[in-house]
Amino acid sequence: MNYGYVRVSTRDQNIDRQMDEMYNCGLPDSRIFIDKQSGKDFERTNYQKMKAQLKDGDLLIIKSIDRLGRNYDMIIEEWKEIVNKLNVDIQVLDMPLLNTQTEGKNLVGKFISDIVLQILSFVAENERDNIRKRQAEGIRLAKLQGKHLGRPKYNLPANFYDVSRMYLNKIITLTESLHLLNMNKATFYKYVKLNKIN
Repeated sequence: MNYGYVRVSTRDQNIDRQMDEMYNCGLPDSRIFIDKQSGKDFERTNYQKMKAQLKDGDLLIIKSIDRLGRNYDMIIEEWKEIVNKLNVDIQVLDMPLLNTQTEGKNLVGKFISDIVLQILSFVAENERDNIRKRQAEGIRLAKLQGKHLGRPKYNLPANFYDVSRMYLNKIITLTESLHLLNMNKATFYKYVKLNKIN
């Protein structure tokens, strides 16, 4: 039995292109599983439903490897479980080399797929390292240039201490304090605590 898996990261993203590919492979709606959520892990409702239906000899079709997920280490583990433990083939439409379908006992397809997956994992990990290095270098240069990083510093209203003391001494209410300072409750409490006003 052939199954298709379609994923987009958010509910407002379009699945039409992926669905067209599934229909072109002859899949009916009943065998296409769709998730509209992040690919950070495999705890996705419809993905798990699909996986529970997979049986020995089935084929799982996806448009591209990142539709399966975005963490390549996790993808490799999931791939191994599906292909080796469940004995289900996987076909990635955008990358013909990622196709474990084999004829008879020929293991070349699985072997090539494993190599391609390992290369993808290496490239993805390398890119993550490069991004981290670029971020660290950018932060270092910004600090050398005296640029402020992170949130802009919050400037307390000039009357903050007076109003805070009046509130703490029960001269005015919290609502009146917030109105006088033009602050929200969380920010008010935070700075009262930080400044140890009494």
